[in-house]
Amino acid sequence: MKLSKSFETSMVGSFPRPHPVRDVFASNAEIDPIQISTPGKVNETSVNFVKGIDKDYEFDQKRSGKKDSPDTNKDPQLNYMDGLVKYAVLLQEIAGLDVVTDGEWRRQAYTHVINDLCNGFIQDPRPGIRFGLIVTEPISAKQPGILAKDANFLINNSDRLTKISVPSPYILGARLWDPDYSIKAYPTREKFIDDLVPILNYELQELVKSGIDIIQIDEPDMAVLLDPAKEPIYGDREYDLRLGSNKINEMIHGIKKVRTAMHMCRWNSLNRGWHWEGGYEPIIDTLKSINVNQFFMEFSIPVAGSVSILKELPEDKLIGLGCLDPRSETIPSSGDIVRRVEEALKYVSPDRIGLNPDCGFAPDIRHNIPLDECYAKLVNQVNAARILESKYS
Repeated sequence: MKLSKSFETSMVGSFPRPHPVRDVFASNAEIDPIQISTPGKVNETSVNFVKGIDKDYEFDQKRSGKKDSPDTNKDPQLNYMDGLVKYAVLLQEIAGLDVVTDGEWRRQAYTHVINDLCNGFIQDPRPGIRFGLIVTEPISAKQPGILAKDANFLINNSDRLTKISVPSPYILGARLWDPDYSIKAYPTREKFIDDLVPILNYELQELVKSGIDIIQIDEPDMAVLLDPAKEPIYGDREYDLRLGSNKINEMIHGIKKVRTAMHMCRWNSLNRGWHWEGGYEPIIDTLKSINVNQFFMEFSIPVAGSVSILKELPEDKLIGLGCLDPRSETIPSSGDIVRRVEEALKYVSPDRIGLNPDCGFAPDIRHNIPLDECYAKLVNQVNAARILESKYS
């Protein structure tokens, strides 16, 4: 598996959701949207759920009955969202990215796609929990193939390479199972994870049929295991590593003719920075055992460790090099990005390195930051890639 070219540019996945996106989502959501934070700030410890977005700003659902809807056989809300996704794609194309996503605008958080795919979830009743969902019934397929429909729309509206992100079974188990609420459906978290695998594998099979170029497995919780100051989710680092890696391999079993990737990060809390610290050394052997083609890894923050660890990865593994920090208001110059990539080039050949932010700009709907800021970062990332191409390709 190869990159489309040296220094291929992309986002990790998400754009922040502007007011029109949040309005349409709120009017069409089964799960009440998470309350929007102050711009540029995310409070992880107190999450309120509201119907609508702001107390003084409400979307008039009657407007959804416009007669000039592009597709009269389609829910008008979905027509609105289709138009908004086209805008997200256009921003990426104008910035010059080689790979585009749908900005993850169809969902309030990247883990919430599971509620579109499966029955069995309710809105999380626990106070202070940021993830919004919890499993309370045995899961069953609700809208099989919905990700492939999203992929088809993306493919039909861009001439660039296309990417869709899917959460891993491990992260869904870690976040959406609770012993007080889930135990009647699943006596253990592992049983829940086991049931997720075939459902997610089917979605990946359908994504392959859609013609998508890249399938990204989101697994940020594996970065928890980098930090010796933090407790593993299950209380045993080695167990967590085996469980997380084995379930990703089961999830992607039989998936061919498409580039598979895994994203990991130390979380994106904007003003609060990151949650976990430490380089990749403790999990490098685990990464070698995961059968994806590419790893999206963050290196723009000081706690990410040395890029020298990249020399430990097999030469057939591609690298999505995190070269700018989506958490910071600071917009790195193209020169800053070039210097960061050139440090990695001491250990990895140019044909294996792609450029991307460390994490999604807005993993969930609360990440309320300016699109212009994100766009400026991506433009400089693309300019850096052009400089690098001229020097090394």
